[in-house]
Amino acid sequence: MKKITLLVAVGVLGMLFISSTYQKAANKYNFSKGTPAVKSIAALVFGPDGVLFIGDSQSSTVFAVETKDTKKAASAQYDVKNIDVKIAEALGTTKENVSIIDMAVNPVSKKLYIAVKSADGTPVLLSLGTNNELKAVSLTDVNFSSTAVNNPPDETKKDRQGKPLSLMSISDMGFEDGKLLLSGLCNKEFSSSFRSVSFPFTGKAEEEATLELYHANHGRFETTSPVRTFSTTTIEGKKYVVASYTCTPLVLFPMDELKPGAHVKGRTIAEMGNRNTPSDMIWLKDGNQTFLVMANDNRPAFKVSHEEIAKFQGTLTEKVEGTAGTNFIILPHEKVLQLAKLDENKAVVIQKKSNGDIDLWTSDGKNI
Repeated sequence: MKKITLLVAVGVLGMLFISSTYQKAANKYNFSKGTPAVKSIAALVFGPDGVLFIGDSQSSTVFAVETKDTKKAASAQYDVKNIDVKIAEALGTTKENVSIIDMAVNPVSKKLYIAVKSADGTPVLLSLGTNNELKAVSLTDVNFSSTAVNNPPDETKKDRQGKPLSLMSISDMGFEDGKLLLSGLCNKEFSSSFRSVSFPFTGKAEEEATLELYHANHGRFETTSPVRTFSTTTIEGKKYVVASYTCTPLVLFPMDELKPGAHVKGRTIAEMGNRNTPSDMIWLKDGNQTFLVMANDNRPAFKVSHEEIAKFQGTLTEKVEGTAGTNFIILPHEKVLQLAKLDENKAVVIQKKSNGDIDLWTSDGKNI
């Protein structure tokens, strides 16, 4: 009887410790308990302590959500055939009624978080554990905070396809050095924008910097095209945003110039092929080299070494046909829909195969 009582006491203490840990995290990040009004999920990225940032372009808001997913895992391996079918089955529908929008890896637990949109536009968040089991992630009664995107595009303005520009208020996100980084569009003449928001959120909207690049395939300067995907890197001690756009120019922007209210001209270091939209880029190590790996919707995945990027000192300023600039490697993987970093030399890939199947698998720096 004493042994049972002791075990119960230990269990209660353990629950109190876990509850206290979560409460400390909530207090640390100025979270409140409630249900975030997420209207869409355009992008996902993880911050510290299992905090998941959800970029909602429809409401031009970013939500920071405490996942409580903080159990550390050394590594993971994923291999799920027909991931679209399994997602549809989990949602009680067919694969034709779901679209995979984004994917992020929790760097602590190595668990995957997948953003999905149903046919009626309803956003759904799923997790995939290291046991390859899909689960719905509830956003009801969670600890969270939010910040509005400053100066989003006018809801009445549309792109060439007739889609509201406001849906591109958030095109990609990153988290670095305590700051949430966002690319997208804003409501200015030069509408391509880059924002940096301190976390924990303070409730104060931070003004954006606007971006300009020379798009050599188009033979012109552009200020209204949103960055489709970006990452960051350091070259000779200086930090840069590495960005890519539709039709796949690769552009460097010095981070120390991306200040509120600034207009920054990037340095175009490569043209990787037109009629293509990049979806993700990550850094992976292969031996003693580091590569920027980029997924595309209409071309095979690419990779370019950090060494090649660093040594290319010029900029493309004249119209070119095809590819130009920094040397890059075309990889033997087409239709890579999503790409997320698992650890320093591994990535999770969602790929549409030649037979139409959509599979999720793990790569390394050699076989990506």
